[in-house]
Amino acid sequence: MEPNIKNIAVLTSGGDAPGMNAAIRAVVRTGIYHGINMFGVMQGYQGLITDNIKPMDARSVSNILHLGGTVLKTARCLEFKTDEGQQIAYNNLKKNNIDGLVVIGGDGTFTGAKRFSETFGVKVIGIPGTIDNDLAGSDFTLGYDTAINTVIEAIDKIRDTADAHDRLFFIEVMGRDSGCIALRSSIASGAEAVLLPEKETSVTELIDKLALGAATKKTSSIVIVAEGHKQGGAYDIAKKVKETFDHYDTKVTILGHLQRGGSPNSFDRILGSRLGFAAVNALIAGETEKMVGLKGNEIKLTSIREALTAHSFKLEPDLMEMTEVLSI
Repeated sequence: MEPNIKNIAVLTSGGDAPGMNAAIRAVVRTGIYHGINMFGVMQGYQGLITDNIKPMDARSVSNILHLGGTVLKTARCLEFKTDEGQQIAYNNLKKNNIDGLVVIGGDGTFTGAKRFSETFGVKVIGIPGTIDNDLAGSDFTLGYDTAINTVIEAIDKIRDTADAHDRLFFIEVMGRDSGCIALRSSIASGAEAVLLPEKETSVTELIDKLALGAATKKTSSIVIVAEGHKQGGAYDIAKKVKETFDHYDTKVTILGHLQRGGSPNSFDRILGSRLGFAAVNALIAGETEKMVGLKGNEIKLTSIREALTAHSFKLEPDLMEMTEVLSI
């Protein structure tokens, strides 16, 4: 059957995430397989406004599957949030005869895509590419699993020096509104405590927990802090703890953008490929304003509206309980 979409563009927007290149590759090659002309938009929505739109063929995405970052580059574009900016972007899409758009990114990317589609009728499919894992409709967002493994590798190294010197390390990980990275990495690394945006934990409670560990002869401790915790970042919390609890030599490590970099692991390479493949097939089937996501082991469609409005989903209760039980 002849596809009802003739020209598809793909872009990456917002923060980069490992696996974005796998998704780009799958989008481009799936479209070409179905006889669709494929385009890449450089620097996200900024590229739509500046008309930085390039034709892509199957060789354009050779040897990118293993690369971190995004070959299409990314940017945060304030102009795209305005009516005038979106009008310019739409005019450039029409000039290039593009009738389908695949956007790879997080909640900011999806918010812009939803408004763009509603205003101008552009057919849009979203791929959840964010290490925060904070969009509903997908058990795992692209880059999340690789980011956790990067965090665990770093904590394992920090644990070595913590044990050698009887130190208390506060390790800050990304997660302004989501504690997903902090929660899973705390369990996988055997951290003594984790502070999450979704859970109120006072400094007093944390000190009591650390004191109990010291009393049972723990020679070091690791505390993982999500950057969005209400008590502040790792430096602030470490300072408060040190004022009243000096059993350990206290150190702080902020992992920062280290968590976004590096080659995607096998899970994110496969996930990116599955989501890119499904995104193009969804456009061919006439879908729009939908996100492709992994539910169980199946690729499902979720409306972008639902992915955004329900994104503050609860962390797994069993994992929350395990952080208490396994850290004694």
